Amino acid sequence: MSWLDDTDDLDDDFEDFDESSIRTRPNPKANRPRTKRRPAHDDAQTGRVLGVDRGRYTVLLDEDTDDEHVISSVRARELRRMPIVTGDQARVVGDTSGDEGTLSRIIGIADRTSLLRRSADDTDQVERVIVANADQMLVVVAAADPEPRARLVDRYLVAALDAGIRPLLVVTKTDIADPTEFLAHFDGLDLRVFTSALDEMPVEEIGAALVGHSTVFVGHSGVGKSTLVNALVPTAERATGHVNQVTGRGRHTSSSTVSLRYHGALGTGWVIDTPGVRSFGLGHVDPANILAAFTELAEIAENCPRGCTHLADAPDCALIEAAERGELSETGRARLDSLQRLLQTFSDKAEQTPGR
Repeated sequence: MSWLDDTDDLDDDFEDFDESSIRTRPNPKANRPRTKRRPAHDDAQTGRVLGVDRGRYTVLLDEDTDDEHVISSVRARELRRMPIVTGDQARVVGDTSGDEGTLSRIIGIADRTSLLRRSADDTDQVERVIVANADQMLVVVAAADPEPRARLVDRYLVAALDAGIRPLLVVTKTDIADPTEFLAHFDGLDLRVFTSALDEMPVEEIGAALVGHSTVFVGHSGVGKSTLVNALVPTAERATGHVNQVTGRGRHTSSSTVSLRYHGALGTGWVIDTPGVRSFGLGHVDPANILAAFTELAEIAENCPRGCTHLADAPDCALIEAAERGELSETGRARLDSLQRLLQTFSDKAEQTPGR
């Protein structure tokens, strides 16, 4: 016998507890649920990133127009894992008036034409992005005080060739020492060289090479890079330092990377000043990009065996065999020597990397 009464209106007693009549909020915080759909930002403007300072990005809008102005921006949350660096072309939304106290938001980065990178050391595979969209690199080195380091310059050149950036070289303090022996190290390279002394700085000559280009300046601390930048861009006001007479090391004076506009008699260009560094890791470099920069040698190297290092001891290397047969001109042999030196720099790096 059932303990329930056999009655047809049993359910009627529970009508007041029907859950279908309960009103619930879809979100406990009373706001709209997140969605993967993002606004198109059709009204976004594109500008040049001039510098980065503690999470704030200085962006130039309407470049080379009467409406050109600078704004301050932050990055959108969805870009938190993407490096945004000086030289980037950023898409910005929000208050882009540039008025004091206003802040816009970077919601995207345009495709980059080049990307200059370095690693902390040769065993570090994590790259540090230095600058985007530069098409020239001006390597600044002192003839003395501090002593020039050819291997460090080699590393700059390798990084430039890997990024597809044209390298230039300026030797400062030539009034202290003769750079001829040092410059012989770079015979055979397609490398334009400027020399500079305390009372004879080739500002106009260097400036002419900057017109129409975005040029990143790199160099060891204390070589006079900031002094050169200030001479080219008088409004830059980059701090300058001195070289420690005991250690021979320069003091870091530029603490951030910044884009500065060069104005010359022949036109304008962009000077991208970077902090001085004492090392330049190549953990990210693809050696094939180094060979590609030596166009005429790259064509001959197509006949090399697979995996050829092109170094002096490489077996069956088509480049070495061409040199031995006298098929390379004097300039060609000098360029082969330069290529092998740069590849040796990269090879030394590989030997120091664990697991290789």
